[in-house]
Amino acid sequence: MRRKFKDSEPDPDFITTGNAGGAKKRKALWAVLAVVLLAPVVYLFLVTRSLPSLQQLEAYKPKLAAKVYSSDMKVIHEYYLEKRSFVPLEEMPESLIDAVIATEDRRFYDHWGMDIRRLGGAFLKNVIAGSLKKEGASTLTQQLARQLYLSLEKTYTRKIKELITAIQIERTYTKPEILEMYLNHMYFGHSAYGAQSAAITFFGKDLQDIDVDESAILIGVLKAPNRYSPIRYPNRCLTRRNIVLRSMHEMNYIDDEMYANLVQKPIEVDQSKTVTGRLAPYFTEYIRQILQKKYGYDLYTDGLSIYTTLDSRAQACAERAVNEHMENLQKSVAAYYRSKGRVKKLLSQEFIKENEGKLTAFLRDSTFVDSVIAARARAQVALVSIDPTNGHIIAMVGGRDFEESKFNRAVQAHRQPGSAFKPFVYTVAIDNGYPPTYEVLNQPVVVIMENGKRWSPQNYDLSVGGPTTLREGLRRSLNLVTVRVLQSVIKKPSLVVEYAHKMGIKSELQAVDAIALGASDVTPMEITSAFGVFANGGVHVEPVAILRVEDKNGNILEQNIPRSQEVLRKETAFIITDLLGTVINKGTGASARWKYNFNRPAGGKTGTTNDYSDAWFVGFTPQVTTGVWVGIDDYTLTLGKGQTGASAALPIWAPYMKAVHDTLGLPERDFQMPDGVVRVEICEDSKLLARPNCPCNVIEEVFFKDLAPTEYCDEHVNVTRRNKSKRRDKGRVRF
Repeated sequence: MRRKFKDSEPDPDFITTGNAGGAKKRKALWAVLAVVLLAPVVYLFLVTRSLPSLQQLEAYKPKLAAKVYSSDMKVIHEYYLEKRSFVPLEEMPESLIDAVIATEDRRFYDHWGMDIRRLGGAFLKNVIAGSLKKEGASTLTQQLARQLYLSLEKTYTRKIKELITAIQIERTYTKPEILEMYLNHMYFGHSAYGAQSAAITFFGKDLQDIDVDESAILIGVLKAPNRYSPIRYPNRCLTRRNIVLRSMHEMNYIDDEMYANLVQKPIEVDQSKTVTGRLAPYFTEYIRQILQKKYGYDLYTDGLSIYTTLDSRAQACAERAVNEHMENLQKSVAAYYRSKGRVKKLLSQEFIKENEGKLTAFLRDSTFVDSVIAARARAQVALVSIDPTNGHIIAMVGGRDFEESKFNRAVQAHRQPGSAFKPFVYTVAIDNGYPPTYEVLNQPVVVIMENGKRWSPQNYDLSVGGPTTLREGLRRSLNLVTVRVLQSVIKKPSLVVEYAHKMGIKSELQAVDAIALGASDVTPMEITSAFGVFANGGVHVEPVAILRVEDKNGNILEQNIPRSQEVLRKETAFIITDLLGTVINKGTGASARWKYNFNRPAGGKTGTTNDYSDAWFVGFTPQVTTGVWVGIDDYTLTLGKGQTGASAALPIWAPYMKAVHDTLGLPERDFQMPDGVVRVEICEDSKLLARPNCPCNVIEEVFFKDLAPTEYCDEHVNVTRRNKSKRRDKGRVRF
């Protein structure tokens, strides 16, 4: 029987059901409460996982640009990911610190990473506006935290990360350290990171030299570097600068009078000292390639100081000489290809086939012709200038336009040197006991080429003749004489290769007769360095571009000492120098004297290859050795008829050499004759010691002391000599 309950008794099912429902509600309530309480904890845990560690905070390492210095202490380039130079806080102007405090964080010295009062006000304004973009409240430390470790997105998550990181930074660093980090790290626009780079970029001066209004400009730019650029938007920058000045005035950093005067000043920028990389771009890229292999990524971030051999004054002389001549030369090259339909030689066979019916019309179109010439027949140039006594590269030009072509012809282009190689042939002969008066026939010869083919060269002037001295053969750059010296005197082309290599030529040289006429390729750097042996008394010094590298603290990481080796007897070097002096005084390089007024003691040699595809002049004084190459990158193309080394390369070499000696104030020096060499008067006919009664053909000649003639002329024993002094002066070779 079912038990009946009184109305006053509770229903058991109701009790069970009621208790169960209450328990569920309580569980749900606790769950919600747990979520509410734990969610922020979990959120903060997830947020803090991506924050910088304590080790990261303590190891502040800004990316610092590497500076490249010339030998005269000019900054000629920088290598960087971020163009930044570190400056200690104590070296910064007080006005800069005042400006940043007054504008960005007035309670900087009072807060511990975040400004509660400022943060609260900004929060209310942003809530009302419904956006984080309405009002900013970041302290200097927060801004630094954002730039160092966080993204620039405007979200509440990033803001929380920023606050936490700022607090950690404040716990790790002192206030001065934070200021120093901030002013060295922030971005100021125009690739300038840090106040020092910005001062150079905008004002052309070091940070310590800027004025109060310039400090205000720098700090004003920080709000929006692109918008307030003093270079692009001077009016906007002026308005922003005056806001900074007003803040400084409100903080009593500047008085009423100064404030009134400064707000009236116009915005003035001076980029004259801005590092643009325009000076010696081929040289600085050459340096970069050398250092990249050693230092890798650190080259762009560790603030290295790289001290080089390049002299900015010499480089300016080189670039000026190149630019002045190459513009006129290009006009001559263009005129050559415009005439007689030669521009057709510049067209590819594919183009000619595809446009067979239209080709005549194309060739009559001056615009088309000019574009083809500009693209295919652009004359190029290389110049290398070296101090022969220590190997220092003082100037380098690798082409006409670095932005157009980064191929460095000074060190990368392998071209035939032509007659510029002849001095090495004569060096072998002289060094092995043949005097400058030794004669060979100026008659046709047959040359074996590198490919085994036979070739019958001619002299440039098509001349032939009888017995010709070594001096005369080199002075006139006679091909027939030079080949005969190799074939009948030296006899072993491999001996010429051996001498050239030990003197500084590193390229492979073919030991065939054609080497006498410069048939094997060399680089301008190699042949210039090798000519330095003559200038330096037989001692070869390896070319060097880097003097030393220091880290950001001034510690020396590497230091280069000139590597030198005696490769020729000094007597041989002097005699070849004397012969090459004749080339400049009265030979193929004589225009250096009468046209360009370069009158210092010097030696040099022209070089021209077949079809005028390469033009060279390599020469030296006791202080400077310089090589110049001119040609078209496509070696199958010509510069045009008559573009020899004397007409295409020497017009760069001579003006540069005159300018560099004058600009650097180098004293005039002559080559020192060693004790083992004598200079004597000889009869030009007999090559023996001149008698008082020898007629007009008396010359001075240099000999190894033990090989000098000891007998007197036997051809003019009974000849009466007239007007002795006048005739002797006429025939005498002067150096």
